[in-house]
Amino acid sequence: MKSNIALLLAPGFEEAEAIITLDILSRLGIHVTTVACDQQRTVVSYHALPVTADFLLSECAEKNFDAVVIPGGPEGTNNLAKNTQAIAFIRRHDQAGKLICPICSAAAKVLAPHGLLRGRRYVCSGTFYETVTDGVYVDLPVVKDGNLLSGQGVGAAFDFAFSLAYLLTGNDVNVTEQAEHINYKIVTDLTQL
Repeated sequence: MKSNIALLLAPGFEEAEAIITLDILSRLGIHVTTVACDQQRTVVSYHALPVTADFLLSECAEKNFDAVVIPGGPEGTNNLAKNTQAIAFIRRHDQAGKLICPICSAAAKVLAPHGLLRGRRYVCSGTFYETVTDGVYVDLPVVKDGNLLSGQGVGAAFDFAFSLAYLLTGNDVNVTEQAEHINYKIVTDLTQL
């Protein structure tokens, strides 16, 4: 059965982190549902790129996904952190053991303030980890701890996406072939996730 991923888009989301992840997962046959965490389906990114999501969060708040991807972006993470419906959506999936996948500042700015790191190892961009009291920061491009998969930032977006693809498919051959197809060398040892 094909995995189904929710990619959360809040106003000000980091477009490269979102689109690279969407592209890599889609290439590997994983269905990505873009979810607007706003009042309208068209969400404007950090660099003013309008993106039309598949659904509003209100339209799929009760739907179950195999993973929830949370892109960064200074404004995007602020908007997600104060969106009670988005936090409830993430919390419900986390409690169900589904993959929770923040990248860039999302672990520190969206998950940590709501007690969603729960002592797990994670990575985030910059010095945001200095304000986190309920997680264990690890300085690597991608970190997995239980059902939490975090990426360091836009520079690690490919590693993050390929790592997530491997976790969802369990097929390192297909993931590696796709990385080679786009001339990307995976630096994360996917077999260790």
